[in-house]
Amino acid sequence: MTTAVFLGFIVFSLYLAIRSKKGRGAQSMHDFFVASRQFGAFLVFFLAAGEIYSIGTMVGFPGGIYAKGPTYGVWFLGYILLAYPLGYFLGPKIWQAGARYNAITLPDLFKGHYGSRALELIVAGSSILFLLPWGQLQFTGLVAALKGLGWEFDPVYLVMISAALAFTYIAISGVRASAYIAILKDILMVVAIVATGVAVGWKAGVGDVFHAASLHVSNQMNDSQLRFSMSTMLFQALGFYMMPFAVQNFFTARSANTIRRTQVAMPLYMLMYPFLVLASYYAISQNLQLASPNEAFFAAAVRLLPGWLLGLVAAGAALSGLLVLAGICLAIGPIVTRNLLPGMPEARQKQGAKVVIVIYLVLSIAMTLATPNLMLTLINTTYYGVTQFFPGVLVILFSLKVRPLAIALGIVAGQALAIVLYVQQADFGGINLGLISLGVNLLVTALVNYAPRLARVQAA
Repeated sequence: MTTAVFLGFIVFSLYLAIRSKKGRGAQSMHDFFVASRQFGAFLVFFLAAGEIYSIGTMVGFPGGIYAKGPTYGVWFLGYILLAYPLGYFLGPKIWQAGARYNAITLPDLFKGHYGSRALELIVAGSSILFLLPWGQLQFTGLVAALKGLGWEFDPVYLVMISAALAFTYIAISGVRASAYIAILKDILMVVAIVATGVAVGWKAGVGDVFHAASLHVSNQMNDSQLRFSMSTMLFQALGFYMMPFAVQNFFTARSANTIRRTQVAMPLYMLMYPFLVLASYYAISQNLQLASPNEAFFAAAVRLLPGWLLGLVAAGAALSGLLVLAGICLAIGPIVTRNLLPGMPEARQKQGAKVVIVIYLVLSIAMTLATPNLMLTLINTTYYGVTQFFPGVLVILFSLKVRPLAIALGIVAGQALAIVLYVQQADFGGINLGLISLGVNLLVTALVNYAPRLARVQAA
């Protein structure tokens, strides 16, 4: 029954992808990647939420609570909640800038505002570099999820099937398929999480589970941990909407007001996190022996839910990973064909992007299977890299005049310093290394931008 329900939802997701193309005919580059800026609040909401609440919601968050206690949840929830107000104010401006420069990608914004080919290449190259491991995280999460549900798949076949499904969604109708499937994925994910949490409360008792778990986990943070949590919340909130696929999602909206409406409703998803905590605490209180902390949520589901509901849980987890994987592909493809390859006609960019997506998926599969530990380590640097775009994006959004060279050197300095500090495992009393690197980024940008003016003043 579990397998039948799971496969049924996967087939239904393919139907939704096909349905999304109905009446569209041949899609232009803009329609394929940003839906010709036609999505209303309903589709933008699900598309954005679909890529925010990914496989990590069902794997990473419960696993972190299981392994590190409730203090992990403080950071995880804190940076998302802090990011939403930023999205409310910055998201509409990102949409306006995208419309102004006819942008499809994040590097298009930099190209349009600064008119610098070198800066465009820096943003495009580093976007791809720091997004590469994010896709591998989805593969890893899918393997952990299905193993946690008791399905012993050969990782080689699972990763290949997942990549094929993600590409199929994209090939059918691009971002429109992702938006339609996101509706199904979010419904399945929320139902799976709430059902598991309710089952824990019904069969084990909320009070009993919390009491038993409290005997095994610590609720205390030392000063260094507190500084790390607070600084990481700030840093990752600033980088939350600097992800290239997040910017691209904003471009699909019909208007700036559409973005505001979606951001107001987005925090409603946070209501499912108490149910995830319950599932994690159940795994702790029952002393379940897990192969990995990432299996905490699924171990609770397996013990408490009937087979047909487990099929729903598996489908929700699978679609969560596949949707984010598709979103990453939809971001990387046009960055290569529009921003890295000079002079490619727009009529050929869509087909070229599909080729890039295939190459990216093949490389991701190879890296996942050959060097999984390397890629998982690199995931920690994703926010270190993309958040360095924040000063440059602010300049664009508020139409400020800053030298392209200053922005370029600031980004490179911030990214290079973040990686060096991370590799050397530098410690600044718990302060997030990325936040320190962002400070250096701002300093370099200011010095390079104002140095010629200071020199002229001194010369005069």
